[in-house]
Amino acid sequence: MTKRWTLKPFDATATATLQRQLGINNTLCKLLVQRGYANFDLSKDYFRPTEGQLHHPFLMKDMQKAVDRVLQAFRNQEKILVYGDYDVDGTTSVACMYQFLHKHHPFVDFYLPHRYREGYGVSRAGIDYAAEHGFSLMVALDCGIKSVALVAYAQSLGIDFIICDHHLPDPELPAAVAILNTKQQDCTYPFKELCGCGVGLKLIQALCSTMGLPPAEWQCYLDLVAVAIAADIVPMVGENRVLTYLGLEKVNANPSTGIAALMQLAELKKPVEVTNLVFVIAPRVNAAGRMDDARKAVELFIATDTEAAMEFAKALHADNTDRKDHDKTITEQALKMLDEQPDTAEKTTTVVYNSQWHKGVVGIVASRLIEKHYKPTIVLTAHGNKATGSARSVLGFNVYEAIHQCKDLLDNYGGHFYAAGLTMPIEHVEQFRQRFEAVVAASIAPEMLIPEISIDAEVQFKEINHRFYDIICQMEPFGPGNMRPVFLAKGVKNTERSRIVKENHIKFSLSQGGHTMDGIGFNMADKFAILQQANSIDVVFTLDQNLWNGTISIQLKVMDIRAAS
Repeated sequence: MTKRWTLKPFDATATATLQRQLGINNTLCKLLVQRGYANFDLSKDYFRPTEGQLHHPFLMKDMQKAVDRVLQAFRNQEKILVYGDYDVDGTTSVACMYQFLHKHHPFVDFYLPHRYREGYGVSRAGIDYAAEHGFSLMVALDCGIKSVALVAYAQSLGIDFIICDHHLPDPELPAAVAILNTKQQDCTYPFKELCGCGVGLKLIQALCSTMGLPPAEWQCYLDLVAVAIAADIVPMVGENRVLTYLGLEKVNANPSTGIAALMQLAELKKPVEVTNLVFVIAPRVNAAGRMDDARKAVELFIATDTEAAMEFAKALHADNTDRKDHDKTITEQALKMLDEQPDTAEKTTTVVYNSQWHKGVVGIVASRLIEKHYKPTIVLTAHGNKATGSARSVLGFNVYEAIHQCKDLLDNYGGHFYAAGLTMPIEHVEQFRQRFEAVVAASIAPEMLIPEISIDAEVQFKEINHRFYDIICQMEPFGPGNMRPVFLAKGVKNTERSRIVKENHIKFSLSQGGHTMDGIGFNMADKFAILQQANSIDVVFTLDQNLWNGTISIQLKVMDIRAAS
């Protein structure tokens, strides 16, 4: 698939000033200025995240109200129900809050809605469960900000709500005792991008402060918070980056029993990085809610016995294996379906439907289809007498708004810029397919249908050495808003030692100005002809380390190549 390359601009004056202050490579200073760290003090905080950079929890609106209500429940021996979503952010949130409250108050339980029987967010069934079992306070995590009617229903049954959420509020807010959400218009908390587990941690911090408990009482949950931040794809800047940095230290030094069990089962070796949380730990946790019941994920995280934790980890591992099988099969079926449709290439969208597909993986499949057909994509299956599914978008296109313009065909929909869920009568699928195509075709810019590689800076091979790479490593943890740097090298020669390995990959050997670099390009064998035919090439890459025969070398992780311009 052809990709467009976009080189980010940089401020040359600010870069030169920062280089004089730091005394490091000019290209690295470009990266820092681009990311907003344009002086010595900002750069020092960036490279050395510390607990002191975290904000005081009582800066968050309603924090005092939330603390007062929890402590009232402690004093009055009330039953507290911790309620959370079934994804990674939700299950880690519940695990942290449940463990903390239960340590200081015996009358605590937790509840997660079933993905298919109850759906996302606060459910009526969950409130009824609370009423039937005598709970008078519910703490909702990673959900609840839009549950106006359901919170009112709970109120009518004598149940109070504390909402810890990070999703964008509507103009009308639920009548909760306290709403902890930094995205409220009148919340002055300095950092707005916490995930649900992060908001829950701030409540735990506030309770520790009020109760006179040592920091260790909340620090013990940092590994779970790091998993939530990594999995929920919130910006890896500010407080999120600090929490992830501290959480990774805990993962590598003394992970919780549940995290340790998952690491052992996945044969995950230390040092663990954010990519391991995203691609190894998170899918196993998510699989519980996708394939079965998310409660077992919380049970894993709160387990204190190694053997019990391992049993829960094995259950999640099995769910994930099941998820991968469904994912692979459905993706193959969907791609075949698209290959057989004569107008696939002309369309600006992908909408596929099969009543037999597993509802729990349609969002993953939509992302897989975008890797092959780079278009706004919706994958639908049947649930009862309805078609239901997930949408994923391409860079820069608001798929939620496009779905909104088809709302008369839908029973329900929700989501955000790049991802959404929707439900409709099965008989509306074809009409929706046509309308969605028309809406997108009329509004999407042609270049949005070409995948973009955003390049941070041009670099010369002579600049790349172990010190250069070590400083790149100190920019971790990487994630949205602080991505791993992508470099461009121009006028690079093939040394003739480049070759195709394992049929699909290229093992590169490239030179520039007398400096040679090795590299690997996964699934790039179809571009090998460019190496053979072009006098010189331009190459886009990130940097990695390679261990071979006991020697560590820096290598290029090649993303794309083209004949030199």
